[in-house]
Amino acid sequence: MSAVIAPREGADAGEAAVVLSARGLRREFAGFVAVNDVNLDVRHARIHALIGPNGAGKTTVFNLLTKFLQPTSGTIELLGQDITRTDPARVARMGLVRSFQISAVFPHLSVLDNVRVALQRPAGLATQFWRPLRALRQLDDKAMQLIHSVGLQDACDCLAADLSYGRKRVLELATTLALEPRVLLLDEPMAGMGHEDVDIVSGLIREVARERAVLMVEHNLKVVAQLCDEVTVLQRGEILVSGDYRTVSEDPRVREAYMGTEDD
Repeated sequence: MSAVIAPREGADAGEAAVVLSARGLRREFAGFVAVNDVNLDVRHARIHALIGPNGAGKTTVFNLLTKFLQPTSGTIELLGQDITRTDPARVARMGLVRSFQISAVFPHLSVLDNVRVALQRPAGLATQFWRPLRALRQLDDKAMQLIHSVGLQDACDCLAADLSYGRKRVLELATTLALEPRVLLLDEPMAGMGHEDVDIVSGLIREVARERAVLMVEHNLKVVAQLCDEVTVLQRGEILVSGDYRTVSEDPRVREAYMGTEDD
């Protein structure tokens, strides 16, 4: 883990309110402890990275926070409410929204239609199947605002399948924002991207975090250093260290976790 990357300089994380919190989070699978005693605070208008070697438990923590998995023990609070046993759909409606490693857009719909579909739930149209298709036109203005906000206005009539990989991820971010999240969880948002796309998506995430909390799993440490206010390192399902990037990158335990020891 390189310490020569210049870390992001931001406001003190202590100034911002905690919007997502986990205490004593533990998950066992048939006797195997995948996550153990994880304590995590994610703050409003801050970007928080969850990093660690492969198999460290990062995705399991994401699944626990978004309720795709139930914890064996521990508690989770969202915006001051206990969501430990709340189902994933209700958690999403409360404002905790997640993206996945694999791009999740409708390939045979246009960019505009993808965003309009995502806008149906907050607009109360998601279950009104009897409404004529033209009813969706009321969503066009909001959809175009979102499309402009992520820089896809030149592609609004293009099929999602025809976009580059990086632009598909940008479209996915737009559809995620359509759900009006208060806390946004991003699972490896830069995976498989070239340098140009990484720069574009990094800038978008920085803008998104002006109005909401962002928790991201990311393997690109240069991105983590330049983008994140807080970094939590997992190893074997437990928190190794938390702090800003400089503090974390200089911790000898983190160096060993990423690079091993001379005897390895």
